[in-house]
Amino acid sequence: MMLFTPAILVLFLDQLSKHLAAKNLILNRSVPIIKGIFHLTLIHNRGAAFGILKNQAPLFIFISLFAIILIYFNLKKSRNKKNIVFNISLALILGGALGNLIDRLFLGYVIDFLDFRIWPVFNVADSAITIGAILLGWSMLVQKEKGKKHASGNL
Repeated sequence: MMLFTPAILVLFLDQLSKHLAAKNLILNRSVPIIKGIFHLTLIHNRGAAFGILKNQAPLFIFISLFAIILIYFNLKKSRNKKNIVFNISLALILGGALGNLIDRLFLGYVIDFLDFRIWPVFNVADSAITIGAILLGWSMLVQKEKGKKHASGNL
């Protein structure tokens, strides 16, 4: 269960923040928090990252479900492994994928509201997926290097 704690936390924070954004912000209107740098801007994203492939909800739902199932079973399988960064990265991606999937299933779009002006508007789930992917890549590189060192030490 401990392996799923980051996913549950991400899911909770994502859904709570989206609920608050939808309740308190006006669609397509920005509220400056730090003028010109960080705004809250409510948008309904009907596409994927950066709004690409708009109105392809069935495709995104299928991909999300596939990824969620894969990650879930990888987390269950890696329960006894000691690579904590790998497990946390998967849990972050899982939580983010679940958060955006819930939006797509119940709303038909994903609620985005974090607007740094130099980047497309995003949400907590997107942040967790991005951080998780970066950590996953890093943990895989570290494991690969450990494998090389271990293999060369046996010669």
